[in-house]
Amino acid sequence: MFEIIKPTINIDFMAKRKLWAGLSVAVILGTFILLNTKGLNYGIDFTGGAEVQVKVPSGWDIGKVRNALSDGGLQNFKVQQIGVPADSQFIVKAAGDDKSLNSVSAKIGDILKKEVKDGESKIERVDVVGPAAGSSLRMSGILSMIYALICILIYVAIRFDSRYAPGAVIALFHDVVIVVGVFVITQKQFDLTVLAAILALIGYSNNDTIIVFDRVRETLHTNPSLNIITAVNKSVNETLGRTILTSSATFLVVFALWAFGGKALEDFAFTLMIGIVVGTYSSVFIASSLVVFMTEFQQRRAVEAKTGGPGKTKKSYTVRPDPKFSP
Repeated sequence: MFEIIKPTINIDFMAKRKLWAGLSVAVILGTFILLNTKGLNYGIDFTGGAEVQVKVPSGWDIGKVRNALSDGGLQNFKVQQIGVPADSQFIVKAAGDDKSLNSVSAKIGDILKKEVKDGESKIERVDVVGPAAGSSLRMSGILSMIYALICILIYVAIRFDSRYAPGAVIALFHDVVIVVGVFVITQKQFDLTVLAAILALIGYSNNDTIIVFDRVRETLHTNPSLNIITAVNKSVNETLGRTILTSSATFLVVFALWAFGGKALEDFAFTLMIGIVVGTYSSVFIASSLVVFMTEFQQRRAVEAKTGGPGKTKKSYTVRPDPKFSP
C-alpha cells in the first residue's frame, strides 16, 4: 500500500511549541496593528453601493460585460451572472457615495447602449445599499464568526473536555486573523464572498483539529501512563499522513477554482487557499500545543490543591494531649 508517511516516523512537534506559539502571537499582533493603521479594503457589500440587474444580448459572457463597463469608465464594480447562461442576465455592483449612487444605474445603462443596438440591453432592477446598511452588514458578519467560534467551543467541550476546547477555538481564531491579515497586506477587496470563505474555513480547519484531538484522546485512553507531550507527539505523527493528503488534495481543488474559475470565484478560492495552509499549520502546532498547555496547567492545579499551594507541601498536624487527662 502506498504510504506518504512511514508508520515509524517520530517527529518531536512539541519540542518547539513555545517558538511556534510566540511566532503566531507576533503575527496576530502585527495583524491587529495593520488593521488599525492600514485597514481592510472593504467591498461594496460593506461600504454601500448600487446593485443593478441588467439584461444583455445572448452570447455575452461575464468577461465581455466587465470589459464593456470598464472601457466605458465605470470604476469599483463587480459583475456576477445570475440564472442560466441563456438568460444573459447579470448583477453589476458598483461603489459610490450617497450623491452618486442613484446615477450609477443611468451610467451603466448609457455604457451598454453604446455597445449594443437599441432594445438589446435593459435595466431590470436597481437596488441601492447605503453606507449605514453596509456598516450593519459588516457587524453582522463579525457576529456570525463570533457565534460560530462559541458554538465550536461548546461542541468540543462536550465531545472531549475542557482541556481541548480552548485549543480548538484559539486555533480557529488564529486562522481567521491571519487570513484577514493577508487581505490587509494585499489590499484585496473584503466582501461577502470572502466572509463566506472564512466561515467555510472555520468548519474545515475545525474538522482537521478534531481528527488530531480524537487520536490524542484514543492514545491516552490506550496508554494512560503516557506523558501528555509524548501522547500528543505520537498522535500528530500518526495522523500526519492523513493531514498532508487531505490538505494537499483540498488545496489542489481550490487552486483550480482560483486559476480557472474566473473573476467571480477568485477571491473565494484565494481565501480558502490561504486558510488551508494556515489551518493545517494551526492544527499541528497551535491546537496540539494548547492541549499540552491546558493539561499541564490542570495537573499543576491538582498538585497545588493537594499540597495547599504552589511550591508548598501539605503540613501534617498532631494534637498534643491535655496534661490534665494524662494517665
